[in-house]
Amino acid sequence: MAPHGDSEPYHPVDAVAAGTNAALLTGGAGFFAASIKNAMRAKNVGALAVFTKTGGLIFTWTAMGGAFEFARNASANLRQKHDHYNHAIGGFCAGAILGLHSGRMPAVLGWGVSTALLMSGFEFSGGTLLNRKTESAEMEEWDTKEKLRTLRRRPIEETIALVGEGRGIQPPGYQERRRERLRETYGFEVNPVSADGS
Repeated sequence: MAPHGDSEPYHPVDAVAAGTNAALLTGGAGFFAASIKNAMRAKNVGALAVFTKTGGLIFTWTAMGGAFEFARNASANLRQKHDHYNHAIGGFCAGAILGLHSGRMPAVLGWGVSTALLMSGFEFSGGTLLNRKTESAEMEEWDTKEKLRTLRRRPIEETIALVGEGRGIQPPGYQERRRERLRETYGFEVNPVSADGS
């Protein structure tokens, strides 16, 4: 999400609902990853091994996604703005959960800081891996195209000479010329009807 300007009012986000949705989504992805890991074992361990052998992977993914989204939205609500610092705070929480596996505080801090830098840098540089354009880039492109259209716009007389009259193109004097063509071709006069009755 692009940073909001100072003139735009901030709209609070439900951090608990966003964290729960993210936890469910990343938990599903963790379950999928644990299932793949379970299926790739050389020894047949059974279907419940997804939870017994690789359940930590599911928990880690669920906790990371929920912590990231909750911390990001809670910090945005507290700070009253959307920017890359919120992603850094959420990234630190998610990275700290990833570092808990080692059981050492330097690893927790290291994973937290590295994930915070990664997430804030990603958001600061546009927040997408795809070639999507931001709203400001689309507006700049629109302005550029409008300037080009204005510079290269042909006069209406030249367009009418190339395309011709009719089919929605009605230059000045079109109705009179149309009545004259109908009188010459079909031999009857078309009297214009005025809406005001005159």
